[in-house]
Amino acid sequence: MNKVITPKEAIDISSKLRSEDKIIVLTGGCFDVLHFGHISFLKNAKNIGDKIFLLLESDGSVKIKKGKDRPVNNQKNRANNLARYKFVDYVIMLPKLEKNEEYDRLVTQIRPDVIASTKNDPNSAHKRRQAKLVGAEYKEVIERISNLSTTSLLKGKS
Repeated sequence: MNKVITPKEAIDISSKLRSEDKIIVLTGGCFDVLHFGHISFLKNAKNIGDKIFLLLESDGSVKIKKGKDRPVNNQKNRANNLARYKFVDYVIMLPKLEKNEEYDRLVTQIRPDVIASTKNDPNSAHKRRQAKLVGAEYKEVIERISNLSTTSLLKGKS
């Protein structure tokens, strides 16, 4: 089974899983340089459902969000790194999305049961709105670990 998939494949797979009454958990991010916080979050997110779908930001989106020297690892490498973990079921290779409406369209088509996040996620309002849009539960699965981010690791501050 290929765990690294396109948005179209994600829509098809999620439809099949819903017909089997599987609980679909959706999350997303850059996941540029994997660290303990990422792993802990993903393990906990997996524990609240049957299948976890991870929306993986494109290189262009990471550059816009994190700065000109990012990502450190290209999207394909990031996807393959994530797919190695048994608690990650699917990694969705996102194209460069720039507007909330583009994310909303995809989330609406996947129709997750749960949108997983960390406490104090800077995007929590957007994720809560998406959960409401699709009738999903918004769930904060772990505390955001302060001082632990890829950006701080790269700057030598963690």
